[in-house]
Amino acid sequence: MTMGMQYFLCREKRRLLVMLCILVVYLIEMTSTSAARSSSSSSQNMQVQTQLKLLNKPAVKSIKSPDGDIIDCIKITHQPAFDHPLLKNHTIQMTPNFHPEGVFGQNKVSSEMKEGSSRTITQLWHLNGTCPEGTIAVRRTKKDDLLRASSIKAFGKKKHRTIPQPRSADPDLISQSGHQHAIAYVDEDKYYGAKATINVWEPKIQQPNEFSLSQIWILGGSFGEDLNSIEAGWQVSPDLYGDNHTRLFTYWTGDAYQATGCYNLLCSGFIQINNEIAMGASIYPVSGYHDSQYDISILIWKVRSD
Repeated sequence: MTMGMQYFLCREKRRLLVMLCILVVYLIEMTSTSAARSSSSSSQNMQVQTQLKLLNKPAVKSIKSPDGDIIDCIKITHQPAFDHPLLKNHTIQMTPNFHPEGVFGQNKVSSEMKEGSSRTITQLWHLNGTCPEGTIAVRRTKKDDLLRASSIKAFGKKKHRTIPQPRSADPDLISQSGHQHAIAYVDEDKYYGAKATINVWEPKIQQPNEFSLSQIWILGGSFGEDLNSIEAGWQVSPDLYGDNHTRLFTYWTGDAYQATGCYNLLCSGFIQINNEIAMGASIYPVSGYHDSQYDISILIWKVRSD
């Protein structure tokens, strides 16, 4: 072997060693990245499963709704509200000790019902069953519901940019986020409750992050940090529910939407006693153009202290 050939072989060996080193480093980086992704995915999955277990209590009976929802009939004492430390030994008040006068009426079904029609407004899951006494109806939260949220912590909570301020002297009907509002409100007096009759529609939502709603909204305090709010009505929200169905909802907060409150029963605090209504479940039927009209009546009032 000549000197020139030995030099060439040595150079090729060095090049091969360099290439092998680069390949090893590349494989190590790929393995590290893959391991990091796997760890992150595993951590997220664990968080999701923990949250699902927290929200979905053991059911006495489960009902499959035609819209794909699962309605769990859970014992009234097992509902998420009692996960709150201040409600651990709470005595459930099954009936209010005070009823406002002259505001109770039968839920209205269209004054323009078609001849021969006798349907009343209800919820879609009722077509397949009812919950027994001593239980409440709860829409089961699915894994996909949690994954649509920006985070596990944010699930079931309002985004601050979606909160209008009806007390403004000149309400901003179109906010910077493109959120449009039509608001009628009263203030500057003492109120102990309110009632609203709301026509129920199923507006078509074009984007997953859009929503539409109609509600009654009772506020106390200011939009600083001491705002107390109770909301109830219907909404279409693909982001929250994963579809375009019209759903009954509630929302509450005790600190201006900062840390407390949520939709329906998606956190502790709101106590439900009715076994015929599921918060977040589809309303059925809904109004149609040149067709039957349906509405819901919602009454919120403060009970007297004994």
